[in-house]
Amino acid sequence: MVDEKQVSEIVKNVLAGMDLSVLDNAPKRKQLGVFDTMDEAIAACNKAYATFRHYNKEQRENIINEIRKLTHAEAEIMAKLAVEDTKMGNVYHKILKHHLVADKTLGTSDLETRALAGDRGLTLIEMAPFGIIGAITPSTNPSCTIICNSICMLAGGNGVLFNPHPHAKRISAYAVDLVNRAVLAAGGPENIVATVANPTMETSNKMVNDPSVRMLVATGGPGVVKMLLSSGKKAIGAGAGNPPVVVDDTADIPKAAKDIIDGCTFDNNLPCIAEKEVFVLRNVADELIHHMLKNGAYMINDAQVKQLEDVVLVWTKPKKEGDKPKRVINKDWVGRDAKKILAQIGINAKEDVRCIICETEFSQAFVQTELMMPILPIVRVDTFDEAVEMAVKAEHGNRHSAHLHSKNVDHMTQYAKAICTTIFVKNAPSYAGIGFNAEGWTTFTIAGPTGEGITSPRSFTRIRRCVLSDALNII
Repeated sequence: MVDEKQVSEIVKNVLAGMDLSVLDNAPKRKQLGVFDTMDEAIAACNKAYATFRHYNKEQRENIINEIRKLTHAEAEIMAKLAVEDTKMGNVYHKILKHHLVADKTLGTSDLETRALAGDRGLTLIEMAPFGIIGAITPSTNPSCTIICNSICMLAGGNGVLFNPHPHAKRISAYAVDLVNRAVLAAGGPENIVATVANPTMETSNKMVNDPSVRMLVATGGPGVVKMLLSSGKKAIGAGAGNPPVVVDDTADIPKAAKDIIDGCTFDNNLPCIAEKEVFVLRNVADELIHHMLKNGAYMINDAQVKQLEDVVLVWTKPKKEGDKPKRVINKDWVGRDAKKILAQIGINAKEDVRCIICETEFSQAFVQTELMMPILPIVRVDTFDEAVEMAVKAEHGNRHSAHLHSKNVDHMTQYAKAICTTIFVKNAPSYAGIGFNAEGWTTFTIAGPTGEGITSPRSFTRIRRCVLSDALNII
């Protein structure tokens, strides 16, 4: 498990021993697969794919193994650059995320061939490449998403074009360069993964609409997912979430408190699976809060909640007449440290504070909004049924992630059926849902809207059937 009490010391040691010359030299040397225009990137990727499409699984797996090695070797550099580039997250946690991607992203082993033999012959069913895949990646988990997607998509035999979030263009270019260096080291073609140095909406549209791009993948907010789904092409959409966590009175409360704070604060709440609001039975609420405070939480009162709302939320202008203004997240505070957020309302918190907690009503903005900040609203409920009802409403039908702390199997079943999310974690921090300190493979493209769920190489393949009639049925 993540020992948060050692995080500060580990980060200091990591940064002290880190060779930052790579960061200094990165803009000066030519980065592989990084082009000035999307037209150049598309042409280069298509040229590489003409060779790569003939690679067998063994050759692809050799490339993937090189990507894993380089990701492990340069995890610290990428973590530091990601924080510098995006101003979000936690260096130590980003190091862990890169190692997780290197270790637990599935490769070609995820692809299976089925054979159907009978009186009328033999049929083979195989997972084949789509061709060139166009992928849009976020600023929250930029290099992890690019490396994870590259492993999965290359395993499936595809070429990849990335249009990263503009606020993460340096770290995204670094990740694309890393993948290409690994491909070349394994004897693969240059530029099988490509991107642009300065991604924009224009470069995104060019990628989406190019006829050589046969499949689209979006990891981000609802706007970009909607855009891809209206493209007319096969699309995978990994959308937003607002994961609720429910705590009942059968739970191991000290463990639940630590797990919730660990999950909520992992990379400062940037993972879309992270706990965003808590619904706890009233008779154990005080105990839960007590143990949260012992594990790095800082409790703010009602007046301070009002102050914090004005910091982390902003009012939007109505798009058309008759629309009401609404509050949305202030992006300047996404993924920031709890101590820095507290300082904005005049609170000088201790060094070990990593999460801001508060008691609120169900209707309060922190409950209803996916903040992606280490701020955790807590709502007391009288019954488990009430907790489930509120959790379902707060999740807003995203079907992304939900969490439960309970020893009651009936409660587990009831909540799982009601919430209907892609990921459902019980009695662990949220990051167990992507295989961190838990079983199962990892991904940073969690496709709830389009139904693929926890994506893997097979998600980026098309099913082909090969039929031989009245032959090779040898029994």
